[in-house]
Amino acid sequence: MVLVGCHVSIAGSIDLAVGRALDAGCNTFQIFSRNPRGWKAKDLDPGVVEAFRAAVSAAGIGPVVDHMPYLPNPASPDAEIYEKSVASLAGELRRCALLGIPYLVTHLGHHRGAGTAAGQERVVAALNRAFADAGDAGVMLLLENTAGEKNSVGTTVDDLSRIMEGIDAEGRVGICFDTCHAFAAGYDLRTAEGVDAVMDEFDDRIGLSHLRIIHLNDCKGDLGSGLDRHEHIGLGTIGEEGFRHILRHPAVRRLPLICETPVDGQRDDTGNIAKVRELAGA
Repeated sequence: MVLVGCHVSIAGSIDLAVGRALDAGCNTFQIFSRNPRGWKAKDLDPGVVEAFRAAVSAAGIGPVVDHMPYLPNPASPDAEIYEKSVASLAGELRRCALLGIPYLVTHLGHHRGAGTAAGQERVVAALNRAFADAGDAGVMLLLENTAGEKNSVGTTVDDLSRIMEGIDAEGRVGICFDTCHAFAAGYDLRTAEGVDAVMDEFDDRIGLSHLRIIHLNDCKGDLGSGLDRHEHIGLGTIGEEGFRHILRHPAVRRLPLICETPVDGQRDDTGNIAKVRELAGA
């Protein structure tokens, strides 16, 4: 069985996301636990937490994945933004623990001209502080690879490896691999050989046991373009043949797959999930 889902809205109440995931054909799904466009978050109502946990249990769906909001930048050289980013990370880890969500995905941010090494050092320090502040919440933080846009941190497998090596909390950090970002950063996923090469490099530098979630997205930009623009599965520059190879690689096939595809008239979430199952031969 292929575990595949999409990012689901929590509009109205967070527990309503479960029914929306089922309606889309998901057997795993991702949410924002709060408004992703602000710094402040309302405390979770205990009744809503109970309703969410009950809905997930009754649906038999999972794992559920939470995604960090947009504003935090743990690589930032700006002291105010940095401190707010650490607090946001710690707070989101605690929210996941309350909701029973095992995975929290985070982007690693932008160093804003300070340099990759300096950005990596700040990310490592931010994550270590967030883990210490959140306590042992039983939640794994997943570092998401970036598309290679200017000043970004965490674009290459080597970048991610260097950051993971600096984390004090062993066993509390893993990787979310985004196919659109990887392709835009120069990792060719269109052939079986290309997919094998990426996974071999990952296994050598990080270890495939640390790969926990796949963000399964096609790409609007060309290989190595640095363009972080997602496309529907099979309709972008990776293409259907590329996704057949991705989905049939044993390291990928065993993992939860989350589609973050565009909201437009071409195809909806249900259609993308069906396309993934088709290309996976499921």
